[in-house]
Amino acid sequence: MWLSVTSDLIAKLKGLGAHRVALQFPAGLKRKAAGIAGGLREAGFEVIVSGDSCYGACDLSLDTLRFADVLVHFGHAPVEDRPDVICEPWPVDFDISVLHNALPLLRSTSISLVTTVQHAHLIPELEQYLRSHGIDVLVAEGSGRTPHRGQVLGCCFTAAKAGPTPEVLFVGTGVFHPIGIALASRKRVVALDPLTGRVQEVTGHTLMRRRFAVMEKARGVETIGIIVSSKTGQQRMELARRLAALSPRAVVVMMCEVSPDELLNLGFGAYVNTACPRLAYDDQVRFPVPVLSPQEYEILSGARSWDEYTIDEIS
Repeated sequence: MWLSVTSDLIAKLKGLGAHRVALQFPAGLKRKAAGIAGGLREAGFEVIVSGDSCYGACDLSLDTLRFADVLVHFGHAPVEDRPDVICEPWPVDFDISVLHNALPLLRSTSISLVTTVQHAHLIPELEQYLRSHGIDVLVAEGSGRTPHRGQVLGCCFTAAKAGPTPEVLFVGTGVFHPIGIALASRKRVVALDPLTGRVQEVTGHTLMRRRFAVMEKARGVETIGIIVSSKTGQQRMELARRLAALSPRAVVVMMCEVSPDELLNLGFGAYVNTACPRLAYDDQVRFPVPVLSPQEYEILSGARSWDEYTIDEIS
Protein backbone atom coordinates (compact mmCIF):
# COMPACT_ATOMS: atom_id res chain seq x y z
CA MET A 1 0.00 0.00 0.00
CA TRP A 2 1.49 3.30 -1.09
CA LEU A 3 2.23 5.90 1.55
CA SER A 4 0.13 9.03 1.21
CA VAL A 5 2.03 11.97 -0.22
CA THR A 6 1.06 15.32 1.24
CA SER A 7 -1.10 17.56 -0.89
CA ASP A 8 1.33 20.37 -0.03
CA LEU A 9 4.22 18.59 -1.77
CA ILE A 10 2.08 17.76 -4.80
CA ALA A 11 1.01 21.40 -5.00
CA LYS A 12 4.66 22.52 -4.87
CA LEU A 13 5.61 20.14 -7.68
CA LYS A 14 2.70 21.21 -9.86
CA GLY A 15 3.50 24.85 -9.13
CA LEU A 16 6.98 24.27 -10.53
CA GLY A 17 5.54 22.55 -13.60
CA ALA A 18 7.38 19.33 -12.74
CA HIS A 19 6.67 16.09 -14.58
CA ARG A 20 9.77 14.05 -13.72
CA VAL A 21 10.60 14.03 -10.02
CA ALA A 22 13.81 12.77 -8.38
CA LEU A 23 13.66 11.66 -4.75
CA GLN A 24 16.55 11.57 -2.27
CA PHE A 25 16.54 10.10 1.24
CA PRO A 26 19.12 9.84 4.04
CA ALA A 27 19.85 6.38 5.41
CA GLY A 28 17.19 6.51 8.11
CA LEU A 29 14.41 7.25 5.62
CA LYS A 30 15.42 5.16 2.60
CA ARG A 31 12.77 2.53 3.41
CA LYS A 32 10.15 5.20 2.75
CA ALA A 33 11.28 5.55 -0.88
CA ALA A 34 9.04 2.92 -2.49
CA GLY A 35 5.90 4.17 -0.78
CA ILE A 36 6.45 7.85 -1.52
CA ALA A 37 7.47 7.08 -5.11
CA GLY A 38 4.27 5.09 -5.56
CA GLY A 39 2.15 7.91 -4.17
CA LEU A 40 3.71 10.40 -6.57
CA ARG A 41 3.24 8.07 -9.51
CA GLU A 42 -0.44 7.74 -8.66
CA ALA A 43 -0.57 11.56 -8.67
CA GLY A 44 0.73 11.54 -12.25
CA PHE A 45 4.47 12.11 -11.84
CA GLU A 46 7.34 10.12 -13.31
CA VAL A 47 9.68 9.26 -10.42
CA ILE A 48 13.38 8.45 -10.09
CA VAL A 49 14.82 7.49 -6.69
CA SER A 50 18.47 8.20 -5.86
CA GLY A 51 19.97 5.08 -4.31
CA ASP A 52 23.27 6.69 -3.39
CA SER A 53 24.38 7.53 0.13
CA CYS A 54 23.12 10.83 1.49
CA TYR A 55 24.57 12.73 4.45
CA GLY A 56 22.39 15.82 4.46
CA ALA A 57 21.08 18.68 2.37
CA CYS A 58 24.73 19.56 1.68
CA ASP A 59 24.88 16.32 -0.34
CA LEU A 60 22.22 16.79 -3.01
CA SER A 61 21.91 14.11 -5.68
CA LEU A 62 22.58 16.41 -8.60
CA ASP A 63 23.48 13.50 -10.90
CA THR A 64 19.95 12.14 -10.45
CA LEU A 65 18.48 15.62 -10.86
CA ARG A 66 19.96 15.74 -14.37
CA PHE A 67 17.23 13.30 -15.42
CA ALA A 68 14.37 15.08 -13.63
CA ASP A 69 12.73 18.48 -13.40
CA VAL A 70 12.85 18.70 -9.61
CA LEU A 71 14.71 16.94 -6.79
CA VAL A 72 12.79 16.37 -3.55
CA HIS A 73 15.24 15.92 -0.68
CA PHE A 74 13.70 14.40 2.45
CA GLY A 75 14.80 14.72 6.06
CA HIS A 76 16.63 18.04 6.10
CA ALA A 77 16.14 21.78 5.74
CA PRO A 78 17.84 23.46 2.77
CA VAL A 79 21.43 24.70 3.10
CA GLU A 80 21.52 26.30 -0.34
CA ASP A 81 18.85 28.03 -2.41
CA ARG A 82 18.04 26.15 -5.63
CA PRO A 83 14.79 26.58 -7.59
CA ASP A 84 14.90 22.95 -8.75
CA VAL A 85 15.22 21.43 -5.25
CA ILE A 86 12.48 21.00 -2.64
CA CYS A 87 13.60 20.08 0.88
CA GLU A 88 11.03 18.22 2.97
CA PRO A 89 12.06 17.82 6.64
CA TRP A 90 10.73 14.77 8.47
CA PRO A 91 9.22 16.06 11.75
CA VAL A 92 9.49 13.85 14.82
CA ASP A 93 7.15 14.54 17.74
CA PHE A 94 7.69 13.78 21.42
CA ASP A 95 6.00 14.47 24.75
CA ILE A 96 6.94 18.04 25.72
CA SER A 97 6.79 17.12 29.42
CA VAL A 98 10.10 15.26 28.98
CA LEU A 99 11.68 18.71 29.50
CA HIS A 100 11.00 18.17 33.20
CA ASN A 101 14.04 15.85 33.23
CA ALA A 102 16.35 18.71 32.22
CA LEU A 103 15.21 21.26 34.80
CA PRO A 104 17.37 19.96 37.71
CA LEU A 105 20.54 20.25 35.59
CA LEU A 106 19.96 23.83 34.49
CA ARG A 107 21.96 26.22 36.67
CA SER A 108 20.87 29.46 35.04
CA THR A 109 17.42 30.99 34.65
CA SER A 110 18.56 32.41 31.29
CA ILE A 111 19.34 29.85 28.59
CA SER A 112 19.54 29.35 24.85
CA LEU A 113 17.34 26.60 23.41
CA VAL A 114 18.42 24.68 20.31
CA THR A 115 17.43 21.50 18.52
CA THR A 116 17.75 19.71 15.17
CA VAL A 117 15.40 20.17 12.23
CA GLN A 118 13.41 17.03 13.14
CA HIS A 119 12.12 18.78 16.27
CA ALA A 120 12.23 22.43 15.13
CA HIS A 121 8.44 22.53 14.71
CA LEU A 122 8.12 21.98 18.48
CA ILE A 123 10.22 25.02 19.44
CA PRO A 124 7.20 27.22 20.41
CA GLU A 125 5.88 24.52 22.77
CA LEU A 126 9.33 23.96 24.26
CA GLU A 127 9.70 27.70 24.85
CA GLN A 128 6.32 27.90 26.52
CA TYR A 129 7.06 24.97 28.84
CA LEU A 130 10.40 26.38 29.98
CA ARG A 131 9.00 29.88 30.52
CA SER A 132 6.16 28.43 32.58
CA HIS A 133 8.89 27.07 34.87
CA GLY A 134 10.55 30.47 35.35
CA ILE A 135 13.26 30.18 32.70
CA ASP A 136 14.07 33.04 30.34
CA VAL A 137 14.56 31.38 26.95
CA LEU A 138 16.46 32.69 23.94
CA VAL A 139 15.68 30.98 20.63
CA ALA A 140 18.02 32.66 18.18
CA GLU A 141 17.94 32.79 14.43
CA GLY A 142 20.46 30.60 12.66
CA SER A 143 22.46 31.15 9.49
CA GLY A 144 21.61 30.45 5.87
CA ARG A 145 22.33 26.77 6.53
CA THR A 146 19.92 26.66 9.48
CA PRO A 147 16.73 28.45 8.39
CA HIS A 148 14.63 27.53 11.44
CA ARG A 149 14.78 29.39 14.76
CA GLY A 150 16.90 27.48 17.24
CA GLN A 151 18.11 24.99 14.65
CA VAL A 152 21.65 23.62 14.72
CA LEU A 153 23.53 21.30 12.39
CA GLY A 154 26.61 19.20 13.02
CA CYS A 155 28.47 21.81 10.96
CA CYS A 156 26.71 25.00 12.11
CA PHE A 157 26.06 26.16 15.68
CA THR A 158 25.12 29.80 15.01
CA ALA A 159 21.85 29.68 16.99
CA ALA A 160 23.66 28.30 20.05
CA LYS A 161 26.42 30.93 19.98
CA ALA A 162 24.05 33.89 19.73
CA GLY A 163 23.25 36.05 22.72
CA PRO A 164 24.75 36.51 26.19
CA THR A 165 23.12 33.42 27.75
CA PRO A 166 25.60 31.38 29.84
CA GLU A 167 23.91 28.05 29.20
CA VAL A 168 22.49 26.08 26.26
CA LEU A 169 19.83 23.39 26.36
CA PHE A 170 20.10 21.06 23.38
CA VAL A 171 17.07 18.88 22.72
CA GLY A 172 17.92 16.01 20.40
CA THR A 173 19.60 12.65 20.06
CA GLY A 174 23.32 11.89 20.18
CA VAL A 175 26.23 13.79 21.70
CA PHE A 176 28.02 15.24 18.67
CA HIS A 177 25.77 18.30 18.41
CA PRO A 178 26.09 19.24 22.11
CA ILE A 179 29.86 18.64 22.03
CA GLY A 180 30.09 20.94 19.02
CA ILE A 181 27.94 23.52 20.78
CA ALA A 182 30.21 23.44 23.83
CA LEU A 183 33.36 23.98 21.75
CA ALA A 184 31.83 26.58 19.44
CA SER A 185 30.02 28.64 22.07
CA ARG A 186 32.21 28.13 25.18
CA LYS A 187 28.93 27.91 27.13
CA ARG A 188 27.74 25.25 29.54
CA VAL A 189 25.66 22.69 27.64
CA VAL A 190 22.88 20.42 28.89
CA ALA A 191 21.68 17.78 26.42
CA LEU A 192 18.26 16.15 26.62
CA ASP A 193 17.39 13.14 24.49
CA PRO A 194 13.63 13.59 24.04
CA LEU A 195 13.09 10.00 22.94
CA THR A 196 14.77 8.29 25.91
CA GLY A 197 14.44 11.08 28.49
CA ARG A 198 18.16 10.90 29.27
CA VAL A 199 19.74 14.20 30.28
CA GLN A 200 23.43 15.04 30.77
CA GLU A 201 25.92 17.87 30.89
CA VAL A 202 28.20 17.71 27.87
CA THR A 203 31.68 19.17 27.44
CA GLY A 204 34.23 19.02 24.66
CA HIS A 205 37.12 17.92 26.89
CA THR A 206 37.32 14.29 25.74
CA LEU A 207 37.09 15.23 22.07
CA MET A 208 39.80 17.86 22.48
CA ARG A 209 42.17 15.35 24.08
CA ARG A 210 41.64 12.97 21.17
CA ARG A 211 42.13 15.75 18.65
CA PHE A 212 45.35 16.96 20.27
CA ALA A 213 46.71 13.40 19.95
CA VAL A 214 45.81 13.38 16.24
CA MET A 215 47.53 16.72 15.77
CA GLU A 216 50.72 15.43 17.35
CA LYS A 217 50.73 12.46 14.97
CA ALA A 218 50.46 14.88 12.05
CA ARG A 219 53.36 17.03 13.21
CA GLY A 220 56.30 16.77 10.84
CA VAL A 221 54.69 14.66 8.09
CA GLU A 222 56.29 15.08 4.68
CA THR A 223 53.13 15.48 2.58
CA ILE A 224 49.70 16.96 3.33
CA GLY A 225 46.52 16.60 1.27
CA ILE A 226 43.99 19.42 1.62
CA ILE A 227 40.65 17.71 0.94
CA VAL A 228 37.99 19.66 -0.97
CA SER A 229 34.55 18.14 -1.46
CA SER A 230 32.93 18.16 -4.88
CA LYS A 231 29.53 18.19 -3.12
CA THR A 232 28.15 21.68 -3.67
CA GLY A 233 26.97 22.13 -0.08
CA GLN A 234 30.37 21.21 1.36
CA GLN A 235 32.75 22.76 -1.15
CA ARG A 236 35.19 25.24 0.39
CA MET A 237 37.81 25.71 -2.31
CA GLU A 238 38.90 29.18 -1.21
CA LEU A 239 39.56 27.89 2.31
CA ALA A 240 41.52 24.95 0.88
CA ARG A 241 43.69 27.26 -1.23
CA ARG A 242 44.40 29.46 1.76
CA LEU A 243 45.38 26.41 3.84
CA ALA A 244 47.56 24.99 1.07
CA ALA A 245 49.46 28.28 0.97
CA LEU A 246 50.58 27.72 4.57
CA SER A 247 53.00 24.94 3.59
CA PRO A 248 54.97 23.90 0.48
CA ARG A 249 54.19 20.30 1.47
CA ALA A 250 50.43 20.78 0.99
CA VAL A 251 48.42 19.89 -2.13
CA VAL A 252 44.70 20.42 -2.76
CA VAL A 253 42.82 17.15 -3.38
CA MET A 254 39.26 17.17 -4.78
CA MET A 255 37.07 14.25 -3.67
CA CYS A 256 33.41 13.25 -3.77
CA GLU A 257 33.50 10.48 -1.15
CA VAL A 258 36.19 10.64 1.53
CA SER A 259 36.90 7.01 2.37
CA PRO A 260 39.75 5.24 4.21
CA ASP A 261 40.71 3.31 1.05
CA GLU A 262 40.94 6.45 -1.07
CA LEU A 263 43.07 8.25 1.51
CA LEU A 264 45.35 5.21 1.76
CA ASN A 265 45.70 4.97 -2.02
CA LEU A 266 46.55 8.66 -2.34
CA GLY A 267 49.39 8.15 0.13
CA PHE A 268 49.67 11.55 1.82
CA GLY A 269 51.15 11.58 5.31
CA ALA A 270 48.18 13.54 6.70
CA TYR A 271 45.08 15.29 5.43
CA VAL A 272 43.21 18.47 6.21
CA ASN A 273 39.46 18.15 5.78
CA THR A 274 37.48 21.08 4.35
CA ALA A 275 34.54 18.82 3.40
CA CYS A 276 31.90 17.84 5.97
CA PRO A 277 33.46 18.86 9.32
CA ARG A 278 32.19 15.71 11.02
CA LEU A 279 34.51 13.51 8.95
CA ALA A 280 37.57 14.47 10.97
CA TYR A 281 35.83 14.20 14.33
CA ASP A 282 33.59 11.14 13.84
CA ASP A 283 35.62 8.98 11.48
CA GLN A 284 39.26 9.44 12.53
CA VAL A 285 39.47 5.86 13.87
CA ARG A 286 38.64 4.61 10.35
CA PHE A 287 41.31 6.65 8.59
CA PRO A 288 44.84 5.30 8.04
CA VAL A 289 46.58 8.63 8.79
CA PRO A 290 45.73 11.82 10.71
CA VAL A 291 42.86 13.88 9.30
CA LEU A 292 42.89 17.42 10.70
CA SER A 293 40.29 20.15 10.77
CA PRO A 294 41.27 23.48 9.15
CA GLN A 295 41.69 25.08 12.58
CA GLU A 296 43.95 22.26 13.80
CA TYR A 297 46.13 22.59 10.72
CA GLU A 298 46.38 26.34 11.28
CA ILE A 299 47.60 25.69 14.83
CA LEU A 300 50.28 23.27 13.61
CA SER A 301 51.29 25.78 10.93
CA GLY A 302 51.58 28.62 13.45
CA ALA A 303 48.74 30.60 11.87
CA ARG A 304 46.49 30.15 14.93
CA SER A 305 47.24 29.88 18.66
CA TRP A 306 46.23 26.94 20.86
CA ASP A 307 43.95 29.28 22.79
CA GLU A 308 41.98 29.85 19.58
CA TYR A 309 41.11 26.18 19.14
CA THR A 310 37.49 25.74 18.07
CA ILE A 311 35.37 23.23 16.21
CA ASP A 312 35.09 23.53 12.44
CA GLU A 313 31.87 24.98 11.04
CA ILE A 314 30.48 25.83 7.61
CA SER A 315 28.68 29.14 7.98
